[in-house]
Amino acid sequence: MEATEIRKLAALEDRHWWYAERRSLLASELRRLRVTPGRALDVGAAAGGNTRVLVGAGWRALALEYGADGAALARERGLAAVRGDATRLPLADASTDLVVAYDVLEHLDDDLAAAHEIRRVLRPGGTLLVAVPAGMSNWSAHDEAVGHFRRYERDTLRALLETAGLEVHELRSWNVLLAPVARWRRRASTGSDLDDVGRVANAGARAVISLERGLPVGRLPGLSLLATATAPATARATAAAAASAR
Repeated sequence: MEATEIRKLAALEDRHWWYAERRSLLASELRRLRVTPGRALDVGAAAGGNTRVLVGAGWRALALEYGADGAALARERGLAAVRGDATRLPLADASTDLVVAYDVLEHLDDDLAAAHEIRRVLRPGGTLLVAVPAGMSNWSAHDEAVGHFRRYERDTLRALLETAGLEVHELRSWNVLLAPVARWRRRASTGSDLDDVGRVANAGARAVISLERGLPVGRLPGLSLLATATAPATARATAAAAASAR
């Protein structure tokens, strides 16, 4: 993501409905894990909005961002942050209990290399939380403006994670209710839709997207896909994953 988009994100994320609901979503996913917080890595952390959620939930979180602007902004927020490449993570094998990769894999030419690296740094039984944009039929000028290489289908996301040696436990859609509005808006757009919105529109969108928390819409087409996966806990599975990475 370009530096200008990172700074735009940092300015918007505390009030914009999309970022606010995504933070709520991450907080909910962390509660569902029902594990004692340990070491966490936020891959592609940008300015650290999701890293703050991890820290607030008791995790010892490190923000990893490729761009200098994002890493600097995260450090300005008091977060532990480093610059790094998601395809060459600067962490030891099996050193991390949780990896969060929200809206990062689509920015990478070699997303499989990043998935292998995530698998490498996760301890046996460690968890990966993923969010990616869904459906190439939703491709628009927004994707080009923010540097996407692709949008994912359910089968391609599952295949990516399983090829890297991860076990996928859940795969569902998000941002379902507002998808028709977003598709209509993006047809007329010539750039990113990471824009500020009016107070009324922002409140309305937040109210609609928050309804998804209690509705069974995860199997319907949406604008994002969410996955929960784990590193194999058995020695046999670990050896198989290591062999597939060679």
